[in-house]
Order: sequence, then C-alpha cells, then structure tokens
Amino acid sequence: MASTSRDVEISDEAVRGTCDDASLCKRYAVNVGYWKDPYLDYFVRLPKERKAPEISRGYYARVQGVGRLLKAFLQKTECNCQIINLGAGMDTLFWKLKDENLLPIKYFEVDFPSIVTRKIHNIKSKPPLSKPIMESHSGESLLMDAHSLDSSRYAIVGADLRELPKLEEKLKKCNMDPHLPTLLLAECVLIYMTQDHSANLLKWVAGLFQTAMFINYEQVNMSDRFGQIMVENLQSRKCSLVGVDDCRSLDSQKERFLQNGWETANAIDMMKAYNCLPKDDVRRIEALEFLDEKELLEQLMQHYCLCWATKDSSNLGLAEIAL
Repeated sequence: MASTSRDVEISDEAVRGTCDDASLCKRYAVNVGYWKDPYLDYFVRLPKERKAPEISRGYYARVQGVGRLLKAFLQKTECNCQIINLGAGMDTLFWKLKDENLLPIKYFEVDFPSIVTRKIHNIKSKPPLSKPIMESHSGESLLMDAHSLDSSRYAIVGADLRELPKLEEKLKKCNMDPHLPTLLLAECVLIYMTQDHSANLLKWVAGLFQTAMFINYEQVNMSDRFGQIMVENLQSRKCSLVGVDDCRSLDSQKERFLQNGWETANAIDMMKAYNCLPKDDVRRIEALEFLDEKELLEQLMQHYCLCWATKDSSNLGLAEIAL
C-alpha cells in the first residue's frame, strides 16, 4: 500500500524525535564519565532516569569509532578539507574540533528545519556556544537567522536529504566547495530513508566530490530475531525503518556504496569496533558501571556498524584509513 503524505509526515516527526533520544543518551553517558563533552549540556538537560550500561557503552563505541575515522581523514588532508554532517541533530563536533585545533576549512551541518531552528536558538542564547563561532569567523558579516547560520568556518542548513537540488543549492550558498576533499557523516540517518532516496544521496555525493569519504553509522544484521524486535520497537513509535533492506548485513552496507560511485567500502560491526579501541580507555569505562550480562551488550553491538567509503582522485591515501 502506498504511503500517504500524512504517513510520511508522521514518520518524519518520529525520526525527528530520535534526535532527542540520542542527545539524552549521550548526555547521560558524558555525565557518568564515558567521554568528555562540555558543550552537550547547553543543548540537552540531564535525563532523570538512569540509562542501561549497555546503551552508554554502545554510545561510547559510536563516538570513539566515528571520531577515530574522522581524525584519520583530517590527518590525511591536513585539515585542508570540509566536513558535512548529515542529520547532525544536536551534535557538538564543531566545538570539540575547534578546542583540539582540528577544524576543517569549513564545517557544515544539515538537518530538518525544525531541528535547525532549535539548535540555532540554543547557540544564539548561550555565549559558550556562540563565542567559538565568532572567534573562528573572519571576513564578511556573519549570517544567523531563525532557520540558518553561516559563518566563515561553520554553517547550519535546514534541508530535507531527499530533496537533493535544494540541498545542493543551500550548501553552495554557504560556500561549500566541491573541489575540496570532503568528509560526510551520517549517524542513524540512511535507514530512515527509502533505498531509492539513500542511493540517490550516495550517488549525488560521489558525483559532486572528486575526493571524499563517507562515514555511516547505523543498524546492521537486521534480518535475525533481535533485529526484527528492534524494527518492531521503532514501528510501535510510528518510526519506520524504510531503508532496513540495506542493513541486512555488512556486505549489503558496503554494496550500496560500491554500486553508487564509490571506489572502496569497509564495514565492521560495533563489537569489532569496540575491540579496536585503546585497551586502557576501555578498561576505564568498563569500571564506571557494573554490567550484569555481557551477552546483551554483544547482541546490541552486533546490530550496529560503522561503514566507511572513499573516492580519492587526489591520491591522499584515503583507502588506507582503518579503525
């Protein structure tokens, strides 16, 4: 049965709600001490209820895994690049990279206009968020209205990833440069798009940028019983995983890139990613909270993955990047 525009709107609203879920889980994990993020509490209050240790360890693996791949890209390009964070939500990566002196030439965020409006409101009203943007800004006047923000190093764009001509127009208006090496990030984004829409997005990126890397974090191994329960839980909240077929396996995750213009693709589940992280830090975070059963953590981690794809006309060695 075909989806009506009303069905799509309900599903889009549920997808927007996942932004808050992720922010709350990250805020809780940061408060417990899994990693440091001094900016997150300007966007989200500390949740009242305790989060399960499995959830916090999962977010730790996600943040560390994405961060390691991203920093490897920044190293290869010597920060002479741009980053486009797709479905960025309340992400704080711009501020953390500035603190570490790792800002790219320009950092872009894209999300639904309603989420962008909320984020910009927080930035405008909280000096610890607005000051770093001003500090990194040079040249002409900074644009900050209710629906968009554009400075010389950081831009936030309200757009729908299914409407690529409009997205491209908005990014170019904010001085996105197709000739620069470009890193694209998507965390639990593509699975909420139909296979056609996500394939079009990957193809568009591969066609637009000659030198690029795409980091995708999302569900995998969704055909088994555990995966089915995850799908049913989200469907009960009116959140349809319409792109779930691309999340059948690590191979299907890689294949979508290789079929849409990318030269290399890698994928590992988050249990493997977790085991790649520095042992001393893993020991530190495992001491923070007692974990009753390792089995649930392993099951959860085996149903999320990191996939990264590259195309490298500049011969920067992007294909060598690994976790």
